[in-house]
Order: sequence, then structure tokens, then C-alpha cells
Amino acid sequence: MNKPLLQIALDQTSLSGALSVTRSLANEVDVLEAGTILCAAEGAPNVVAALRALYPASIILADLKVADAGSVLAEMVFSRGATWMTVICAAPLATMTSAKTVADAYNGDIQIELYGEWTFSQAEEWLAAGITQAIYHRGRDAQAAGQTWGEADLGKIRKLADMGFAVSATGGLSPADIQLFAGIPVKCFIAGRSLSDAPDPAEEARAFRREIEKYWQS
Repeated sequence: MNKPLLQIALDQTSLSGALSVTRSLANEVDVLEAGTILCAAEGAPNVVAALRALYPASIILADLKVADAGSVLAEMVFSRGATWMTVICAAPLATMTSAKTVADAYNGDIQIELYGEWTFSQAEEWLAAGITQAIYHRGRDAQAAGQTWGEADLGKIRKLADMGFAVSATGGLSPADIQLFAGIPVKCFIAGRSLSDAPDPAEEARAFRREIEKYWQS
């Protein structure tokens, strides 16, 4: 299994606040996520363009959770330098495929964000349409309600990976949680506040790395 990447979710409410985080973490993570909150506050094209200008070699994700107008929104962010963009799992297949067509034109990719209700039958349709990245998401509202990572979550991630998806995982992750995913081919671990709000964000990112190194060797 390939070693999972590490992603910082930039969900600050201002671009200046987000960039204060990237100054500490850009050299410690693999993916810079223009988070949904940040994109709403500052405009997704502006955020993506700023990150691309400052970090030309980084993977940049536009986390728009697109539900409609797939090609229009994809053009807005991929033309500004996004590498990946998220589409919500409830979106029509036509929205997903139109976004994927634009992503392909820019050598980018689409990720299906798994929120709420979805089925593995739908996932088969996404794969058939050429969409092979998925994000298994335990949302911040679920975290606030006290939900924790459990075998039900891990089983779904394993099944998605067995189907052929490159699965990223997010939702209140800390370095101590990484051991739960041992043996699962995770594409990327995504952390937000656990990194940005840490007393030493760079050291916290290195703690994530150390845990990843324990369970994935390649």
C-alpha cells in the first residue's frame, strides 16, 4: 500500500487567517485544502489562485462540495490552479461527469464527498463514470454530537477501497486515530483544527507523519 498523504483543511473565515496557517504547515503537508468555509468567505477562485501563487508545487483541493453546475464551478477553480475539487455524493451523476470532464482538461481530478445517505450501488455508478476518488467524511456536526470513529466507518472505507476507490478520511482526526486505519489503503488523511489550532502546528503535522510511518512503509 502506498503511504497516505497528509492534508490540511483550511476552514478559516479569512484568506489572511488561512495563510497564517499555511506559513507554518505548507512544508509539512502534501495537500492544501481551500475549505468550504474559506471558499464561501473569500471566493473559491480567489483562494485557489492565492494558494497556487504561493505554493506552485502543492496539491490544492477546492472543497466546494458541488451539487449542481459542475462544469461551471470546476472551470472556476481548475482554471485558477486547483488540482482536485469535491462534488457532494447527492449530486446528480450528470453534475459529477460534467465536473470530471473539466477536471480532465486541466489534468485534475474530482473527489466524491460522502455525506449523509449514499449507497454502494451509487458508488458503482461513480466508478463506471471514471470517478475514482472518494472522501469518507465524519462531519463537524457529527463530531460535536459525540460521534467517534468506529468499525462501521472503517468497514465502509475498506469496501470502497476494495471496489477501486482511492479513499481519503476526515473528521476530527488526531495522530492517535491513525492506528485505527492500519491495513486500509487510505489515500489521504485530512485534518483541520487539530493541526491549525495546535500549540505547534508543524510539530503536530510531524506527529501525524510519525504515526503514518508506523503503519505504511511504502
